[in-house]
Amino acid sequence: MDRAQIETLLNEVQTGSTSVADALDRLRNLPFEDMGFAKLDHHRALRTGMPEVIFSERKTPAQVAAIFARMAKAGGNVLATRASREVYEAVRASEAHDQAPRAEFHEMARAITLKQTDAPAGKGTIGVVCAGTSDLPVAEEAAVTARLMGNTVELVADVGVAGIHRLLAQQHTLQSSRVLIVCAGMEGALPTVVGGLVNAPVIAVPTSVGYGASLGGVAALLGMLNTCAPNVSVVNIDNGFGAACIASLINHL
Repeated sequence: MDRAQIETLLNEVQTGSTSVADALDRLRNLPFEDMGFAKLDHHRALRTGMPEVIFSERKTPAQVAAIFARMAKAGGNVLATRASREVYEAVRASEAHDQAPRAEFHEMARAITLKQTDAPAGKGTIGVVCAGTSDLPVAEEAAVTARLMGNTVELVADVGVAGIHRLLAQQHTLQSSRVLIVCAGMEGALPTVVGGLVNAPVIAVPTSVGYGASLGGVAALLGMLNTCAPNVSVVNIDNGFGAACIASLINHL
């Protein structure tokens, strides 16, 4: 439950369209709801402006579906990351009482979303750039997350430094973005190049793409941490979600 929902509820109580008992029932799970295997932080959107997100990896499909259903019932938008199709089918099964399933599966991003309200709009565009097609799952995770948080997103794929002319052909997107998320594996050079072309914050996302000496993204991570571009900041390996959260906060300032 976010600030706008609570304000609406209080106004309904004031005007008499909602009873005090009904309002208490809707508020009873604040600040969190104890499900036994999970404690849902329904208060998080009110504190931070962003609701809790379900990290699906290592949870069972039934656990994710149960959490998803409880969060959906609270009335806000719901996002589950690192989700498989099996998890999505479990979420759909939990929606079986609805006339039409509302949750959407983003296969490339490995994410499930449910949009029930319009998030406050960001002030500009978030550009999501990835070095290669193999980096697309991380880039798509960032794009899906940022869009659900109310941002306009432009995704540019396969513009790595091995063919720098491909990146230079995207100058309009680069220059018009208020903040950029740049995903790259291998040696992780792309965020530094982008940082040298724009006057916007660049959030670098190392990916676990590459041959043996890439060490599952560690080489890209270290390269990005050692960037000489002062407008580049770095999140963890494959963390498109985290990059999108930071980008969204910047874009709403």
